[in-house]
Amino acid sequence: MNKARKLATNVMGYTIGEEIANSVTHGIGAALSVAGLTLLVALAAIYGDVWRVVSFSIYGSSLVVLYLCSTLYHSIQHPKAKQVLRIFDHSAIYLLIAGTYTPFTLVSMRGPWGWTLFGVVWGLALLGIAFKTVFIGRWEKLATAAYVLMGWLVVIAFKEMLVTVPPGGVFWLVAGGVVYTLGVIFYAWEKLPYNHAIWHLFVLGGSACHFFAILFHVLPVQQ
Repeated sequence: MNKARKLATNVMGYTIGEEIANSVTHGIGAALSVAGLTLLVALAAIYGDVWRVVSFSIYGSSLVVLYLCSTLYHSIQHPKAKQVLRIFDHSAIYLLIAGTYTPFTLVSMRGPWGWTLFGVVWGLALLGIAFKTVFIGRWEKLATAAYVLMGWLVVIAFKEMLVTVPPGGVFWLVAGGVVYTLGVIFYAWEKLPYNHAIWHLFVLGGSACHFFAILFHVLPVQQ
């Protein structure tokens, strides 16, 4: 980091321009998430069942929470407030991972595999949130690895998912995982200017893929 850039950064190492980009990218995500939550729950109430309404509500809410926490974290520059918001921002990632699993485990799979995966993922999410609350700012590489591993935990039940989720849904689910994982490269590339905003774009892309999987392949009631 050059001297001018270092002087212009906040307590978390972002320049003003970077924080604006970080805030705007996930601010857009927050607005889209509210619209997506409303759409999914409304369609589930009309065309689906209670499983879809509940699981879509959990998923959509986790999406809103993640983007809202991220937007607030990057928008507010007060040092103490930023430290607290950082905990919420990082913890919300665990919520979104578990929330994204929820429609697939409670609607598409639901049986022994579905309930087991649901319990494991939410258990790990709660542990992750506790870890972030106590150790925020420490063992960041371990936490990042945990995000990725949780996201790909579905591979242990992939055969079951191939049976219970339509091919298009599997495609969008895997595509979202790939987009998120590629984004981690930029998340970790701290010397690259605007690396975090680029990471945010990958998060938006991954979220969109998983939203399409749920909207088009979990929402429809299989005959």
